[in-house]
Amino acid sequence: MSDGSIPEQVRAAMKAAMKAREKERLAAIRLIQAEFKRIEVDERIDIDDARALSILDKMVKQRRDSQAQYEEAGRAELAAQEAAEIDVIAEFLPTPLTDAELEQLVDAAIAAQGAAGMQAMGAVMGELKPKLAGRADMGAVSKLVKARLSG
Repeated sequence: MSDGSIPEQVRAAMKAAMKAREKERLAAIRLIQAEFKRIEVDERIDIDDARALSILDKMVKQRRDSQAQYEEAGRAELAAQEAAEIDVIAEFLPTPLTDAELEQLVDAAIAAQGAAGMQAMGAVMGELKPKLAGRADMGAVSKLVKARLSG
């Protein structure tokens, strides 16, 4: 899905899921719609693609956390539901970066900041965050930056 803004893509996917009577997919898409609507109302803004990416990224992270907790608790059916929601949400995110691409971007950001040592971590992360929104797990990026700066 590459044509139109992310909110438009979500609306189009919702209509398609309704027509195809895909109950589980429709439920997951409605969760996305509800989150977009909540933020539009709370913050009195129209959601652009950058904001949509950060919302979707946060939704995926929340579901991964829930999925892990359900798996620990032996609740396979709930873990599977979280995984299914992650799959639907991920359809609206850009293609994830490979480890090599990620390392390259981290190295470039460190070089651009002239970073040497842990005190530069915030500046490096600040440069990376907008470039990686929805394309990488920021927790993993943080660990990689930390390893590069301390190593």
